[in-house]
Amino acid sequence: MEVIKKPLYIGGEPVWRDKTIEVVYPYTRQKVGEVPEATLEDVDRALALAVEGQKEMEALTAYERSQILYRAYELLKERAEEFARVIVLEVGKTIREARTEVMRAQQTLLLSAEEAKRIYGETIPYDAVPNGRGKVGFYVRVPAGVVAAITPFNFPLNLTMHKVAPALAAGNAVVVKPSERTPLSVAMLAELLYEAGVPKKALSVVYGFAEVGKALTTDERVRVVSFTGSRKVGDIIARQVGIKKLVLELGSNSALVVDRSADLKRAAQKAVQGGFALAGQVCISVQRVFAHEEVFEEFVRLVVEEVKKLKVGDPMDESTDVGPMISPQDVERIKLWIEEAVKDGAKVVYGGKPLSDTVFMPTVMTHVPRRSRVCAEEAFAPIIFVNPYRDTAEALDWVNDSDYGLQVGVFTNDLRTAWDFIRGAEVGGVIINDIPTFRADNMPYGGVKYSGIGREGPKFAIEDYTEIKAVAIDLS
Repeated sequence: MEVIKKPLYIGGEPVWRDKTIEVVYPYTRQKVGEVPEATLEDVDRALALAVEGQKEMEALTAYERSQILYRAYELLKERAEEFARVIVLEVGKTIREARTEVMRAQQTLLLSAEEAKRIYGETIPYDAVPNGRGKVGFYVRVPAGVVAAITPFNFPLNLTMHKVAPALAAGNAVVVKPSERTPLSVAMLAELLYEAGVPKKALSVVYGFAEVGKALTTDERVRVVSFTGSRKVGDIIARQVGIKKLVLELGSNSALVVDRSADLKRAAQKAVQGGFALAGQVCISVQRVFAHEEVFEEFVRLVVEEVKKLKVGDPMDESTDVGPMISPQDVERIKLWIEEAVKDGAKVVYGGKPLSDTVFMPTVMTHVPRRSRVCAEEAFAPIIFVNPYRDTAEALDWVNDSDYGLQVGVFTNDLRTAWDFIRGAEVGGVIINDIPTFRADNMPYGGVKYSGIGREGPKFAIEDYTEIKAVAIDLS
């Protein structure tokens, strides 16, 4: 297999360095790519050019920015299969999952192109206060400036797109640091955006580890830091960035509630879909499932029935449902977590062991204690557990007994039960009669508690990537 080599892009110019980062295919651990590791001087140069590039972006009309993003959308449609195959190689997700990601990235681009033309302000009734007599005015939204975007491995194209496209639509410049594990598709995205007409100085891509990330996020020239990744790293970033706008999406241990009035077969099918997509390595993956005690046993039976249908293995095989985890270390980690939970009284009803050093068997557990890591932390692995509950109050207690609060799914045909969860669940999104893994790319997506700060979705991201400028005119 030919190794894919991509450069740094510093203000649009390709830069090579002797020190490199290897990209390996998670399924075989074979080297598939290579990128240069950025120096601190590279980061400094990228930011200096971004300051200039931001002025170029702001000088474009809303229509011109929209047209650039629309051209990028058309280019991505043409090259969809090429992007999908590279995503499989660096992430290990199945080819069908990769194609879905590329399709969603197209939609994120298109939505951003549309939002570029509707960044509105409002009039302000200054005469509504005593000292406002004779004054009229309004506010407008202006670009925030330079955006630092740090993106994760699991959706390298679409989650990068959710930062870059809205930021550009609003007239900002962006410096991107993708996960060191999955830099190839992000480099390809930069090439595509340059071709579409993005001013070169307005977009840079640097690769590296914590030192590069710290240099990027703490620099005074950066006005917005947007990070998707682990709670641990998000906490470090939040403490060190200084006075900046901050957007954090830090994951979850998402819950699914199955009420006794639910369509159990559909709920089981969706739970398996949401729990084992991308081998469970999704921020809103189904992890904690709570089924009403009256339907608990039947629901577990249906879930296991569905899991047995999954084909596990080669992600390039069109029929594969579950591919590898991102690293052998993660396979070992989830094996240990399961063993710990079993010692505490949990039961493994299906799976529970590695199939190789890169692939973990889809796993279903029951009766998992609250404080076991399988329950309390983000598993990011192909595992779900199902616990019984007595009533809505107990289910809500389970859902909210978490440091996280991204999304919850609730299967019910009872309107009152649905409303109880809409009001009572401490989350950023409540999905009724579907799984918490549902995300539409135009929705306000984000969480509460340690799941993060701010919202993604082009319309809502633009609020974080712009500043409000108030105008008052004295007519007296």
